[in-house]
Amino acid sequence: MDITVAIDVMGGDHGPHVTVPAALDVLEQDSKINIILVGLADAIEVELSAHKAAVGPRLRIHHANEVVTMEESPQSALKNKKDSSLRVAVNLVKSGEANACVSAGNTGALMATARFVLKTLPGIDRPAIAAALPSQKGLIYMLDLGANADCTPEQLLQFAVMGAMLVSCVEHKERPSVGLLNIGSEDIKGNEVVKQAGELLRASHLNFYGNVEGDDIYKGTTDLVVCDGFVGNVALKTSEGLARMMSEFLMQEFKRNLFTKLMAVAAMPVLKAFKQRLDPRRYNGASFLGLRGIVVKSHGGADRFSFLHAIHTAIEEARSGVLRRITEQLEIEHIQPHAKSAGTPDAVLKDHA
Repeated sequence: MDITVAIDVMGGDHGPHVTVPAALDVLEQDSKINIILVGLADAIEVELSAHKAAVGPRLRIHHANEVVTMEESPQSALKNKKDSSLRVAVNLVKSGEANACVSAGNTGALMATARFVLKTLPGIDRPAIAAALPSQKGLIYMLDLGANADCTPEQLLQFAVMGAMLVSCVEHKERPSVGLLNIGSEDIKGNEVVKQAGELLRASHLNFYGNVEGDDIYKGTTDLVVCDGFVGNVALKTSEGLARMMSEFLMQEFKRNLFTKLMAVAAMPVLKAFKQRLDPRRYNGASFLGLRGIVVKSHGGADRFSFLHAIHTAIEEARSGVLRRITEQLEIEHIQPHAKSAGTPDAVLKDHA
């Protein structure tokens, strides 16, 4: 099956210098992939020329006049930049010209734009951000990682359905286990929202493990961890900070004296393997689940290797039929939206202000 990916070339800290080479890498690796480079045509052509590449049957340029900056508000991007590379890439998914889009641009602007342009799937109140994280047992998926600070129990159930179907499709697990992030494993623990969400999950057709705690994330206790965006984002940023601190402490100890420096040389193969195993670039690519189209957000500071992984994430979701599986499972659970889907810019921006 041929897959076409629209790439917001101008997004991120590095723009075309990272996004274009990564796109060329994808074309070289997979003959079933087509790429649409969206952005300022002149800048794209310069980068293609630098890599001795040119447009062709599998690679084309779609010019967009405007660029959304990393500092720009979602309000400004959605209302004032209708021909931005970010929005045009999302539009290509809506029109069916692309099966998915990838952007390293402004997260708030991308979410607001994608939600307004694509709308949510039937039965989904709000999109959620999902990503894969390393654990002792392999990859574990987690959502929401920041799109929705406050959630209802019904919305947490919706997140669980979306996340479980994502894991089922991309990891090829028939019934992935689902854990609800809480302050204890007992059913009586947590606030009322979490306790009610637990009741809904126990009554669902999902493979609900029960409550999980923070340390279960990296133990790999379940295949999926569900929480609201406030808790998820705090947990994610805390993990990133801890990883950086541990890396810095390790380097400081190896540099302490001549003996420890010699030990560092001897331990270099182990250190390299350790670094590769925890390399965040290998897990780049957060999925905006719940939309009527596939949208993947790359880290803004992504390098070529990291952005390449985000593109592969979008490709895998398109190939595995994630949207179809989510829709089917929502019907099985008889889930109906408990909030009106946003249909105007103002309604969307109210949630992303």
